[in-house]
Amino acid sequence: MDDKIIVTVSGVDKIGIVAKITAVFAEYEVNIEDIKQTLMQGHFVMFMLCNIAKSKYSFKEIKEALTKTGEELSMEIWVQKKEIFDNMHNV
Repeated sequence: MDDKIIVTVSGVDKIGIVAKITAVFAEYEVNIEDIKQTLMQGHFVMFMLCNIAKSKYSFKEIKEALTKTGEELSMEIWVQKKEIFDNMHNV
């Protein structure tokens, strides 16, 4: 089982984006292994490689919590299993 997920966040920059997303990770016991973020002309973009191996929550539950947080922030949040992400980008 692949316990790695890729989380992509995109939208207009505002205060509290990282805080709200990382609060979801803490609540759902998700470990951030790598993080990259940038600001492009006021547009916030962040990529995170996370590990859900020690979480008692399912991938689906984590994805739904992050999607809900994205809606609250008016941001796009995509959550993919790393294995699928890798396969999509190796075509």
